[in-house]
Amino acid sequence: MEEAERVELTVDAVAPGGHCVARVDGQVVFVRHALPGERVVAEVTELHRGFARADAVEIVEAAPERVTPPCPYARPGGCGGCDLQHVAPAAQLDWKRAVVREQLTRLGGLTDAEIDALRVTVEPLPGGPLGWRSRVRYAVDAAGRAGLLKHRSHEVVPIDRCLIAHPAIQQLPVLGRRWPTADSVEAVASTGGDVVVTALADGVPTRVDLSGPPPAVDVPGGPVVAEADIAGGPVVVEADLPGRPTAQVDGPVGSAAVEVDGSVAVREVAAGRDWTLPAGGFWQVHPAAADTLVDAVLDLLAPQPGESAWDLYGGAGLFAAALAGRVGPDARVTMVESAAEAVAAARRNLADLPRVEVVAARVETALARRRITGPVDLVVLDPPRTGAGAAVVRDMIAASPRAIAYVACDPAAFARDVRTFTRAGWRLAALRGFDLFPMTQHVELIGLFLPPSR
Repeated sequence: MEEAERVELTVDAVAPGGHCVARVDGQVVFVRHALPGERVVAEVTELHRGFARADAVEIVEAAPERVTPPCPYARPGGCGGCDLQHVAPAAQLDWKRAVVREQLTRLGGLTDAEIDALRVTVEPLPGGPLGWRSRVRYAVDAAGRAGLLKHRSHEVVPIDRCLIAHPAIQQLPVLGRRWPTADSVEAVASTGGDVVVTALADGVPTRVDLSGPPPAVDVPGGPVVAEADIAGGPVVVEADLPGRPTAQVDGPVGSAAVEVDGSVAVREVAAGRDWTLPAGGFWQVHPAAADTLVDAVLDLLAPQPGESAWDLYGGAGLFAAALAGRVGPDARVTMVESAAEAVAAARRNLADLPRVEVVAARVETALARRRITGPVDLVVLDPPRTGAGAAVVRDMIAASPRAIAYVACDPAAFARDVRTFTRAGWRLAALRGFDLFPMTQHVELIGLFLPPSR
């Protein structure tokens, strides 16, 4: 095979990354825009030692789960953001469940019987497969046009709308206009009703021009910002220039130069609390995700009054707050987070919970250097995409918790950590999957790990 060559092939099982597996003359081909059982014409996009990548550019025999993608950019050579728009929504859940199962077998070392006993499903969230993404970063091309990247490429595909973006983001005048000084544009629509647009150059905020009335307003607890009315709601425009930061906001009645000092804050609502955090800070992108994950973690751990708990990789403190509400005011909850912005947000948002301690450290360091020490009753573990790793798993186990809830955004990393747990005698007692990212290949998992004595 050669790059750009077209070959007709039969598609086999799903694989991680939004692909399906096929074979041509014994060589493995990972095919996008296909479904298991289909006969397709695939165009080779990459060649590697031992495998190739390809896009299905013609469907010879379609699977019954195939649908027409609602977005015109979800096609070979188009936007790479959505992997599964050609798959019916219910079949997307089956696709992700199959990927989880394969990873638990191949990387986690679990038997078919052990996986069957878990009865893993991937549960949809409210709201449907479109209009859910509350945080979108648009790339900007050399001509200043905002868009999204092709799959495995830095090439920008200019678009006029992203259908998985939150409706408030779709209504923003970000697309279809030029951003001559920006590398990217970030848009946020929070669950608290805030809508924020930030343009960035070299990773730092820069000048923003946004159509709309230009009055300057004070945001409580935040900087002076520019605000424009978009479809009946306020849009906060953040900028930060070297020297004298200003935002130039052009409106139908003139323009205003507004000084900006620091990041704009947004309000999120989850776990029965209001959260204030920087617009660019980490928060779950699906509006229903935070509450869904909190409910699942509490259901699996069943915290009891007086129990101690750790929230590792705690972010702004979502799980720490939820745990504190269950274990009561006399129990100790310790949260560990390394990102300075998240630590500041956690300390601010959890200030009314004096028994919650926020430790600013890498989790590996906090455990290895005994910044936090056991015994502890409960652990919530929400590591980055790379997973917790063997050292963190072993150190957690050494603290003798009665249960660990592991929140995972990558099935492969989770499965590798499953193997570490099981080798130490622990077992994966329950596993739930959640479709936090419809139309994409991503899936969120929450696993409950129990020690040998339970």
